[in-house]
Amino acid sequence: MKLGRLNHIGVATPSIEESIRYYRDVMGATRFHKPFDLEAQGVKVCFVDTPGENGTNGTQIELIEPLGPESPINNFLEKNPSGGQHHVCYEVEDIEEARKWFEDMGKRILGPTRIGAHGTPIFFLHPKDMMGQLTEIMETPKEGSHWSN
Repeated sequence: MKLGRLNHIGVATPSIEESIRYYRDVMGATRFHKPFDLEAQGVKVCFVDTPGENGTNGTQIELIEPLGPESPINNFLEKNPSGGQHHVCYEVEDIEEARKWFEDMGKRILGPTRIGAHGTPIFFLHPKDMMGQLTEIMETPKEGSHWSN
């Protein structure tokens, strides 16, 4: 099994609107995807394409805002009221092969494989098994999909 590219960095925020201003005015981002609710995970999501080189996009930032009081992001924001890095996400070609590979190594997988914000299957790995980082594994979006680069 081989990890693919770093797809995005998840950033929890109390306000996607304020975070968009930050990434635009301070970090120079110019491309923002339309925010949308991911009700199954209790969050609102907005992807920011960071500037790359020679007209390309850099790694995406996934802004994550809680949808309500039951959102799992609320616990993170209680500890980090201004928000902050929540997770890193790596692509894989085959999500089931990746899940088995991590399970066989004894890594703790948090919940079932489900559909993530890019519309592809994902799962999360426990930070204590991943050098302190909550790690999302996502199946690479197929060529021609809205999210493929």
